[in-house]
Amino acid sequence: MEEAVQFETRQVPWWLLLLGGILNVIVGILLLTVPGKTTLALVWVLGLYWLIQGIFTLVGMFLDHSAWGWKLFVGILGIIAGVLVMRHPIASALLLPNIAVLLLGIQGLIVGIVMIVMAFKGGGWGMGILGAVSIVFGIILILAYGELGTAAVFIWVVGIFAVVGGIAQSVQAFMQRRA
Repeated sequence: MEEAVQFETRQVPWWLLLLGGILNVIVGILLLTVPGKTTLALVWVLGLYWLIQGIFTLVGMFLDHSAWGWKLFVGILGIIAGVLVMRHPIASALLLPNIAVLLLGIQGLIVGIVMIVMAFKGGGWGMGILGAVSIVFGIILILAYGELGTAAVFIWVVGIFAVVGGIAQSVQAFMQRRA
């Protein structure tokens, strides 16, 4: 006899959703209006995050010895990445979006292949079409890697998604407040 597993879900306070939405809209607008300075600031914050996360991972390695090799590797990698990004923010601002585009292209290929395989295993023709589209977009992103405008387009896309996502998150916050 199977027991039903119940998960306790805690709802994020509405005002926290609203603050996140407002922050997303502000960052999105800044990325669209002042892309250079905003990207440099976000890259520097990312470098600081990686540095702090690397330090915390190393400290955590001494508190919990499980998988210490991976924790050591990830901690050192985080510290090195954080320091490099903070020391070279302009190069990082150009390099990181290009790497993100390449990784998204590779992910598109992998997801597309998996979806097509699932379509042949009974997932339906819709999954096959989505898989094919994912592969096409993955190839386009991989071919665009290294192009001069790739970073700029990526920053604009992130800005648009941040504004739209922030508005949606703010609307969700008010809907949650009413409920």
